[in-house]
Amino acid sequence: MPTVSVSPYLVGEQLAEDVLTGQGNVLMYKGKILTERDIEVLQAFLVSNIPVQNRKGYQEEMKKGEERETGPRFFKKNELTSFEQEYKKAVKSLKKLFASSLGGKPIPVHDFRPYVQTLIDQIGHYNILTFIPPDWTIEDYLFHNSILTGLTSYQLAKWYGISSKELMQVALAGVFHDIGNCKVDQGILQKPGPLEPEEIKEVRKHTVAGYEMLRYVSSLNEGAKLAALQHHEREDGHGYPLGLKGKQIHIYAKIVAIADMYHAMTSQRYHKAACSKYMALESLHNESFGKLHPALVQTFIRKITQFHTGTKVRLNDGRLGEIVFTDQIHPTRPWVNIRGTIINLSIERRIHIEEVLQT
Repeated sequence: MPTVSVSPYLVGEQLAEDVLTGQGNVLMYKGKILTERDIEVLQAFLVSNIPVQNRKGYQEEMKKGEERETGPRFFKKNELTSFEQEYKKAVKSLKKLFASSLGGKPIPVHDFRPYVQTLIDQIGHYNILTFIPPDWTIEDYLFHNSILTGLTSYQLAKWYGISSKELMQVALAGVFHDIGNCKVDQGILQKPGPLEPEEIKEVRKHTVAGYEMLRYVSSLNEGAKLAALQHHEREDGHGYPLGLKGKQIHIYAKIVAIADMYHAMTSQRYHKAACSKYMALESLHNESFGKLHPALVQTFIRKITQFHTGTKVRLNDGRLGEIVFTDQIHPTRPWVNIRGTIINLSIERRIHIEEVLQT
């Protein structure tokens, strides 16, 4: 395939083949319509020649090229609103369900399942890195975290190759993993400062309490019930309540643990401020060395970062930029373009992404 020199004159041309970095990673995909920013990125990566197609039918190819971009960016507001509305309904319903469970009545999981199914049917509108829960308040953290953990657990299970027949059960495992917190002293859960040892001991009872509440729910399989009991167990045996290790922990619980940790870290809570989503991913990566299932963590990080070329971000030093490349080796530290200057965050370790911006 003939190639041409990279220059500003190539704006509007279409790539005839994938363009690779020197390390063999895909920098830009075949079919992409080149922009001025793309030319800057190519030059930053020292790409001197690229294969391009003819300009014929440019307007039609532009539309096709946008569809062939590296992945979905952000949905239009009117599309996202439909998902947000269903999300709000689910949170409201779950809040009532959790309240009713305090009376000792059977947990009506079967009645709540349609809310989860509706959200799953629109899962394409759920971007884990950029979704902002509507009407979120710190008082309703438990309910938002439950829905978010359910959706994220579903996504991770699907990415990891869990059978499609089990995906709904994984989602429900995520939704009900913390139901035991209904039995915990709310004064402790809503305490603004660090917990005392006895208070920590009390909070940890939510795992056993949750399992007991779900134990006889016929619409949940055993894996979903065990997720409530085991989502704080860790691969090295230093989790709770049973100190289980590795294969002793159900795969559902391992999936839910990752989703729960991600949303807990990125949400404002009574006793802890929210951290940036990319910093949360780095924390998960660190926890994969002994605490969390490494392959699941790798899958999670790779999948939610691989389609974010073009995403607008704010760095911890206040500067605004755009992700131009995600290295498979350092997916939580992409290359960011700031007014024409490319910053490699895997090298500039003092700088990190503070916030992913919606457009």
